[in-house]
Amino acid sequence: MGVQKCGWCLGNDLYEAYHDEEWGVPVKDDPTLFEFLVLETFQAGLSWLTILKKRENFRKAFDNFDYNKIATYEQPKIDSLLQDTGIIRNKLKIKATITNARAFIEVQKDFGSFSNYIWGFVNGKPIKNSFADHRDNPAKTEISDALSNDLKKRGFKFVGSTVVYAHMQATGMVNDHEVNCFRYEQV
Repeated sequence: MGVQKCGWCLGNDLYEAYHDEEWGVPVKDDPTLFEFLVLETFQAGLSWLTILKKRENFRKAFDNFDYNKIATYEQPKIDSLLQDTGIIRNKLKIKATITNARAFIEVQKDFGSFSNYIWGFVNGKPIKNSFADHRDNPAKTEISDALSNDLKKRGFKFVGSTVVYAHMQATGMVNDHEVNCFRYEQV
């Protein structure tokens, strides 16, 4: 018998690898936090598996998620991205990514790092939930509501509470692994 894993990832090798290696692991470096912010922006309304399948294409299209470069994108780059069949070609999400890169840099100036800012919403340590079934995980919480509202005030786009909560799960701000999952105690 294999190891127990969260039910949401079962049956797909890419999903399982993401679950086993990344999901819920605390991320405190700004470049990776920005990468997840970009990916979550594009995931809004789509499945996470769709985004994972295109992740390397996003990495290439968006200069390895370099927020300093993305913040300088102008119309020719936007036009190029809109023609890139390897990514989600949504004009609003592409423009939101540029806007978010600029806002990300402003947050860094205000807090020393984006990590300091975002992790401040959970007092610098992951919230450890205790769900036996992934279907019991909330889609959003009071903390994701507060963070979403603050991000919006700072000019971020596509950061509704559900998107923000998914970001919190992905980057380990909250541990929503099922209690019987082998990763629950590890992360």
